[in-house]
Amino acid sequence: MENKDRNLYRLDELSDYKVASNYSDVTGWKVVDSDNRTIGKIDNLWVNKDMQRVVYLDVNVDKALIDDSHNEVHDAIAQDNGKEFIYKDGDSHIIIPIGSVSINKDTKIVLANGIGYDTFRNTSRYNRQNNFDRDYERRVMKSYYSENDPDSGYDSDDDAFYRRREFDNH
Repeated sequence: MENKDRNLYRLDELSDYKVASNYSDVTGWKVVDSDNRTIGKIDNLWVNKDMQRVVYLDVNVDKALIDDSHNEVHDAIAQDNGKEFIYKDGDSHIIIPIGSVSINKDTKIVLANGIGYDTFRNTSRYNRQNNFDRDYERRVMKSYYSENDPDSGYDSDDDAFYRRREFDNH
């Protein structure tokens, strides 16, 4: 995503952007699955600049979740000839669509609605130094919502892709 056509940015990269006053800045908050198991902590927010809104939570995955899947091979596709791969050191971040969570302002906990621990454990991660691309977004969406093919009905148009219910931040 390091090109001039880039449209997703981490909130901390955009000096002229901030979380709107009617929303909580959830950076640093804990993310739990539907069974209250810790997934990780929110490291940042991904903003779609054209739409001027947050579309993803950037989660630094909890060490226990990484350890649970450390030696497993996943079906996420690596850059090297499309082979399956084992996560590399530094691949410790995942994205969660903003519409897939509930935010509890009192406890400062973010609940992933309907996404279980095993799904998060098996979801493709990325290294924050390298960011991610649309292929990664599609793989993640497919792992979270396998019943909804993220490619069906959506071309490369950002607005159409991010109009899905998974990106509706209520």
